[in-house]
Amino acid sequence: MTGVTGVERLGAYHLITALDVRGPADPRPGQFYMLAAAERWGGGGDERPYLPRAFSYARARPTGDGVALDFLLEAIGPGTERLAALVPDEGLALVGPLGIGFRPARPGTRPVLVGGGIGMAPLLCLQEELAGIAGAAAAHGDGPAGTAEEGASVLLGFRSAAHAQAAALFPGDPSLATDDGSVGRGALVTDLLREELDRDPAATVFACGPPAMLEAVRALCAERDVSAQLALESAMACGFGACFGCVVPTREGYLRLCVDGPVLDAEQLQTALFPGAGH
Repeated sequence: MTGVTGVERLGAYHLITALDVRGPADPRPGQFYMLAAAERWGGGGDERPYLPRAFSYARARPTGDGVALDFLLEAIGPGTERLAALVPDEGLALVGPLGIGFRPARPGTRPVLVGGGIGMAPLLCLQEELAGIAGAAAAHGDGPAGTAEEGASVLLGFRSAAHAQAAALFPGDPSLATDDGSVGRGALVTDLLREELDRDPAATVFACGPPAMLEAVRALCAERDVSAQLALESAMACGFGACFGCVVPTREGYLRLCVDGPVLDAEQLQTALFPGAGH
């Protein structure tokens, strides 16, 4: 069990910070943690027994006492509403990091990060990692100088201006699209991706978001022979592969997202729309 150290409201979302005193200081972008409030979570006469929820971490910052982990969530049901109600110093049951995260981009390509709604979370730590790699290469004369936002394109889509407030977590100037046109373009984030690939198809796409968005990314990249890695989501109870609740069909057979993913190469999938996706 760990402790909550910070809670911040970002428009329609909540940013929860927890101090993990036992886990590694260098989780991989795209990996996830199983979270549950340690107190008042369920089991009482007027409560329900909630299962832990799987969340990709958004940022990891080593400290003298452990690693501070940021999680972005939206209160959409009893479980996430309880997590959103956490306060500093309250206990949090946290297990992770789990799963397989994003891998390096295909050689000779530039990274394009595509996030839909709360799916922006694992892309934030990925961008920070890319910034560190680019900065180290520039310092040693192994690559061009420049910031991560100059080397990696960041495309984010949201439902409304309230949801788009979370884009402020990203440095630089990410390209934004909203369903209602209240912020950025009135378009789908995949419209931005299509235009990005029209300008320069030499890209590796890293995407996380709702199933329909991921399927559009998969199809778009397949028709253009662009490499893509998709961070998928499915109903998950244990996080260790024991319950088989997150099994998804692929071209090679069924995989458990908690141990074989959640990040899969798009070419492994016939579709990103499968039963249980997006739970």
